[in-house]
Amino acid sequence: MTSPFSTVVLIGPMGAGKTSVGRRVAKRLGRPFFDSDIAVKLAHGPIEDIFATSGEAHFRELERAAVREGLATGGVVSLGGGAVLDAATRADLAHHRVALLTVESTIVAARVKGSLRPLLQGEDAAARWNDIYRERLPIYEELADATFDTSHGPLQDVVDAVTQWVRSTEDEENV
Repeated sequence: MTSPFSTVVLIGPMGAGKTSVGRRVAKRLGRPFFDSDIAVKLAHGPIEDIFATSGEAHFRELERAAVREGLATGGVVSLGGGAVLDAATRADLAHHRVALLTVESTIVAARVKGSLRPLLQGEDAAARWNDIYRERLPIYEELADATFDTSHGPLQDVVDAVTQWVRSTEDEENV
């Protein structure tokens, strides 16, 4: 098991940039990067296929296993938007630093337009995204140690802010 301060977990809604930010933060910190959605895809195939053939409940089981693997690996771990719905995952996150990445609904609409994300299928992906975000926001906020918005400005600004936050929290622990 890694120490709590060797792992940084990124949570937040679909389209907030967890993978993009996480990769860059990991590189800046010289740590491994792990993405639970990518891990599920590599091991089991496209997420939309898992939903179609086995359902959301099965996907959530696979996701939970990927989250456990990522947290055990350490470094920077990006979780799929719904991973926080699992009570065991929420309990595990209490032992790690958690950064919430947020994004405004007007901005995310362009990011998720035409998406294959199973939970956004239907007539109005942006409206579905808003509903899901409103449902999950209290959980995200409860788990987060810090929040960073990805809506405006260069992505590098968010990477810099998250990296600075990680380093400052580690410095506080080492005093």
